[in-house]
Amino acid sequence: MKFILAGVILFGLFFAKPANAQISLKTEYIMPSSYKDENNKKVGGKGDLKVVQASIRIPFFYKIDTNNRIKTWAIGTGGSYAIMKNRDKAKELCPSEIINAQIGLIYLCPIGAKWSMLAIAGIGLYSDRSSSVSSRNIMAQGGVIFIRHFKSGFDAGTGIAINTTFGYPMAFPAFYLNWNSESRFLFNVSLLDGLCASAGIRVNQSLHLKIIAEMNGMMALVKKDGKDMIFTQQYTIAGLQTELLIGKSLSIPVTIGISAYRNAFYQERSLKAFFKATEGDYDPHFSPATYFSAGINYKF
Repeated sequence: MKFILAGVILFGLFFAKPANAQISLKTEYIMPSSYKDENNKKVGGKGDLKVVQASIRIPFFYKIDTNNRIKTWAIGTGGSYAIMKNRDKAKELCPSEIINAQIGLIYLCPIGAKWSMLAIAGIGLYSDRSSSVSSRNIMAQGGVIFIRHFKSGFDAGTGIAINTTFGYPMAFPAFYLNWNSESRFLFNVSLLDGLCASAGIRVNQSLHLKIIAEMNGMMALVKKDGKDMIFTQQYTIAGLQTELLIGKSLSIPVTIGISAYRNAFYQERSLKAFFKATEGDYDPHFSPATYFSAGINYKF
């Protein structure tokens, strides 16, 4: 479960249906639960998580070729703000607030009838509230993915993402997966910015009911105890979602479920420390807790 989401963070930020301009707002809340250390033992502290996030995508060039494939240039920007009300030992081991913000240039171009290329270049801010903003908190990001278009709304691709998570450019494998069914039964699987899967039913033109599972996360690049550190928080949720559709442009999803897993820990900002953490059992995390979210999406 321990990995750096930033390796592909911009690829999923604004890609879905890039021909549309879209504004999205979302709030999430994970109720308090106990914090466990790397030995899976409670350390006498609890914590919750509140997240507010927003994004906007604006295409400034759009064209459809003879194979009905989209060529587009777009600008996307977004941000998220998390508040963690931690107590006792969890308060010592986790920051109380995290701020993430990104802006990127997106280019989608068809390559023949069955392939497309997605390229993104951008920059992001990853900080906790106590840190003054400096170059330490800034991370450059970019990469290229080649996408194969199959039948029945299934797309898959792979490529390379480059970012400065460890203070210098590093290349990571990047993956793209999107499957979308628009019949009476709704299915969607996407591996973009995290992981999202859903299955449900179209009750009528104004209401969808779904079972969903998602993996999301945030990070902060900070100075702690005289060292450059990365605070990583990743959470997996599952639940029931009711999506209200108003006209062709507005949708309001509301989800209730459980946060089955939420890790939260600092590690040194170096490639050596990253591999050391992934090889061992180091996994400080919060216990499962009730999850709520509500959002609004507007396309224009």
